[in-house]
Amino acid sequence: MLEFNFSPFPVIETERLLLKRITNEDVKEVFELRSNPETMKYIPRPLVKNNEEALAHIALLDENINNNTGINWGITIKGDPKLLGIIGFYRTQPENYRSEIGYMLLPEFHGKGIVPEAVKRLIEYGFKDLKLHSIEAVIAPENIASEKVLQKCGFVKEAHFKESEFYDGKFLDKVIYSLLES
Repeated sequence: MLEFNFSPFPVIETERLLLKRITNEDVKEVFELRSNPETMKYIPRPLVKNNEEALAHIALLDENINNNTGINWGITIKGDPKLLGIIGFYRTQPENYRSEIGYMLLPEFHGKGIVPEAVKRLIEYGFKDLKLHSIEAVIAPENIASEKVLQKCGFVKEAHFKESEFYDGKFLDKVIYSLLES
């Protein structure tokens, strides 16, 4: 079975991006991301209502890193510390050598190739450093932009679950994409 160790925290670079640890100093941007109905449209979780809830989210991310159960990075452009988004591995399954990748980006940065660049680098990190065998992504079927990112990064559609999650008074479909180490 895999054992993850996220200490020291791995700072990751791509051509344009610096993926860094999210800290309490990023509370404004975390609030902006998690309180925005546009960025949260396909994430079945309540909107963050204030800085305290944003800080609680940061604390949850820290807890997962400290317990080696998941890891998230803040997406920044090299040379600019402003957080543009969050990307990471959630719902890790060490016994199955599998983890779920997830990401969100402030709307003003959509369509600039930031998410595919970050996802491609995390795929490499997941397979080489974490020794994963497979990476999955769970998306809403109507989230066409995310579907395009995943397809561009080599993911294939594995399943479409009908009304498999109940959230906010309605049943939601979910689509699973995955990528095997090859």
